[in-house]
Amino acid sequence: RDPLWSRGLGDVYKRQIERLEEEKKEVAEQIKEVYAEAKAFGFDVKALRQVIRLRKVDKADREEQEMMLELYLLATGDA
Repeated sequence: RDPLWSRGLGDVYKRQIERLEEEKKEVAEQIKEVYAEAKAFGFDVKALRQVIRLRKVDKADREEQEMMLELYLLATGDA
């Protein structure tokens, strides 16, 4: 057996990871509930998710992505 496991260090990390995984599930459920509440109040959840996703991206990167998308749409005649 690995010496780190024999000193109990592996168990410490295992418990921390398991605890964090459980917290992650709880947070995911809370987020799901917030989206459901927003939908109940008439928000378009798909658009709201996109807004949240875009807010995570640096403004300059987002503008570059939007510019490239517009360029591709123009090039394919889909603009």
